[in-house]
Amino acid sequence: MQYLHTMVRVSDVDASLRFYCDLLGMQEIRRKESEKGRFTLIFLAAPDDAERARSSDNAPMLELTWNWDPETYSGGRNFGHLAYRVENIYTLCQHLQDNGVIINRPPRDGYMAFVRSPDGISIELLQQGDPLPPQEPWASMENTGSW
Repeated sequence: MQYLHTMVRVSDVDASLRFYCDLLGMQEIRRKESEKGRFTLIFLAAPDDAERARSSDNAPMLELTWNWDPETYSGGRNFGHLAYRVENIYTLCQHLQDNGVIINRPPRDGYMAFVRSPDGISIELLQQGDPLPPQEPWASMENTGSW
């Protein structure tokens, strides 16, 4: 058995690509549009997996599915979450917050944070290696919303 990808449905391709690519740093690997099925599939990979995904399709990816006919999606929390290891959790959380992303569970412990995508998908961010020393404003920041 081999893990291939996780699929999430998105309602706004531009907002989703801004979040996953521009803010989180993921890279678009390929895109498939189906006129007959009226959907677009966009496959993304984390920077450390992108080259392997491009050359062999043998890397974990995130599949964004955009159905052309409008639908309302709910239950993002029921999905569970996506998890990504990050180089510096404080730097990334600050970058996300500076760009309007709510930090639902701040990295008080220097190790773990949660945010949500534009479609309400819960994203867990985990510090690479050992936790960073506690740092303000994160150490005293309360949770916001659900994660």
